[in-house]
Amino acid sequence: MSSATTTSTTPRRAALADPGYQAFVILRTGFTVAPILFGLDKFTNLLVDWTTYLAPWINDVVPGSAQAAMYAVGVVEIVAGLVVALAPRFGGWLVAGWLAGIILNLLTIPGHYDVALRDFGLLLGAVALARLAQRYHGTRQSR
Repeated sequence: MSSATTTSTTPRRAALADPGYQAFVILRTGFTVAPILFGLDKFTNLLVDWTTYLAPWINDVVPGSAQAAMYAVGVVEIVAGLVVALAPRFGGWLVAGWLAGIILNLLTIPGHYDVALRDFGLLLGAVALARLAQRYHGTRQSR
């Protein structure tokens, strides 16, 4: 009986000791939690007035107010975080694509280039997550 327990926990311990798997877990956690929290904040504006990050040309294209657009953005971000949690191989690419759109938006607003550069770093992290998820897909610990 104790050998069955040892046998089933040994691969789990080996996976947890793998630096690549550790990086996967860290990125998966971060890209699950951050989009959900940022998405929720689009409804409260506790961190910042998110409408200041919406390019005027996009505000002119989308129906409704800038705040209504931020509500839609919030929903997309919450969904993206949940997709990363449930299916990181797809969710990593989803977040990377979303960040590419945010970067494009920010590059058209003077004075927001620093935030665009930061988001480019996050995009690279999301791509790394997607690639690591491909590597660790199917392992018991990645589910």
